[in-house]
Amino acid sequence: MNIFRLVADLLHLGSIFILIARLNQSKSCSGISLKTQALYLLVFASRYLDLFFSFVSVYNTLMKIFFLASAGYIVYLMTGPLKPTYEKSLDSFRVEFLIGGAAIFALAFPHKYTVLEVLWSFSIYLESVAIIPQLFQMTRTGEADNITSHYVFALGGYRALYIINWIYRYYTEDNYSDYIAWVSGVVQTVLYADFFYIYFTRVLKGKVFKLPV
Repeated sequence: MNIFRLVADLLHLGSIFILIARLNQSKSCSGISLKTQALYLLVFASRYLDLFFSFVSVYNTLMKIFFLASAGYIVYLMTGPLKPTYEKSLDSFRVEFLIGGAAIFALAFPHKYTVLEVLWSFSIYLESVAIIPQLFQMTRTGEADNITSHYVFALGGYRALYIINWIYRYYTEDNYSDYIAWVSGVVQTVLYADFFYIYFTRVLKGKVFKLPV
């Protein structure tokens, strides 16, 4: 494992810890898209079915368990204890289009035509667009609290660092290629472009995350 992937994984972990802390401390899920969180749960559930069939390393296994458990816990919080604070009217993006599109791409362009590989491909395609409901909700409100902004930034940063990881591996490993992950990762990072700009020009300067009028 190279340093870029390690830092990316730590950012991904950090994003989840930030969100869980935010939900538990504020006792509110206002401003958080349940649809995005449900999509991430679906991503991890379809990607990590191999948890029951193969072993790569202790690190790999622990990360899979953490992502599955944390995604399930967040969805539980938002549909259970914190449900009264959920802003359903603002979380209105039609996720069936994202799920359907990812399924079509997975069937048309899978890594391999096996059940696990099609599901893995589906999870990669779906993850690339899973943040859209959250970004859509933020555009509807026009702003977000700083903790939510840090969470979204950490998610975007993790994926951006994975691109650097792929470039590094391409030049240092023989016969390394993963076009599905590469294309999906670039798409996912591009979706964060406007958010990154506002984050760097406002949030890091101590201002509230607010979309320009």
